[in-house]
Amino acid sequence: MTEKPCRSPCLVLPLFSGAKSSGLGACEWLLVLTSLLFIIVTFPFSIWFCIKVVQEYERVIIFRLGHLLPGRAKGPGLFFFLPCLDTYHKVDLRLQTLEIPFHEVVTKDMFIMEIDAICYYRMENATLLLSSLTHVSKAVQYLVETTMKRLLAHRCLTEILLERKSIAQDVKVALDSVTCIWGIKVERTEIKDVRLPAGLQHSLAVEAEAQRQAKVRMIAAEGEKAASESLRMAAEILSGTPAAVQLRYLHTLQSLSTDKPSTVVLPLPFDLLNFLSSPSNRTQGSIPYPNPSKPVEPLNPKKKDSPML
Repeated sequence: MTEKPCRSPCLVLPLFSGAKSSGLGACEWLLVLTSLLFIIVTFPFSIWFCIKVVQEYERVIIFRLGHLLPGRAKGPGLFFFLPCLDTYHKVDLRLQTLEIPFHEVVTKDMFIMEIDAICYYRMENATLLLSSLTHVSKAVQYLVETTMKRLLAHRCLTEILLERKSIAQDVKVALDSVTCIWGIKVERTEIKDVRLPAGLQHSLAVEAEAQRQAKVRMIAAEGEKAASESLRMAAEILSGTPAAVQLRYLHTLQSLSTDKPSTVVLPLPFDLLNFLSSPSNRTQGSIPYPNPSKPVEPLNPKKKDSPML
């Protein structure tokens, strides 16, 4: 793995100028020459204390008498340092995982919720990192929390619940624009869980149940409408073909005898049913039908006698 430069050179140049060594004084150069002379005199035993190994995924930053040595970070491989005057710091360039704890967020529609997330980042520039930050994990954690609060304040509750992927991408872009000047590259951010208050959960459940009941009623109404249309079409077809009506009548009798064999069915002749249902024969049956066109005279007990009587 090789170091990649930050993507914002205009922001990095001031930090590099401040991170470069300001030069060693006369006393410091004297100490350096004395240390080198001591290493030469005690060679080859001193070489085992002056050489260290750096892994492929690590970089080393060397400070000599408190001054940052100019140039890029050391590694991977062997590097030389003065044991009495130099101090070195190793920086791991592998992907780091940071879990953001639950924190409160206020949405655009004024709902309060608790949300947690996961941030994946890696050290991109060891020199910038050591010269900019003291506690990397705390800085990234606080930055993620404030960025999520700022971005989610412009989102509604339904957008937060349904558009997690786009929100995570927006948070990643916002974080990367800030952490680039620290020498950190944010690879990915994910919203892990969302906690809603109990009252809000109950109201959302009631609303969802009402929507489901409304959909059920609409589906039932559409089914009734389709069934009524089918019955109307069937009635029109049966009214035009009397033989089909008789076949349907016989099929109904057969289904009754099959489903309930203990039931005794006494069918009437179909011609008799047609005779009884015809309007011209209603007055000829055993039950007389009243004629509404003929008014019924009221009984008058005090009717006068005819003059003929």
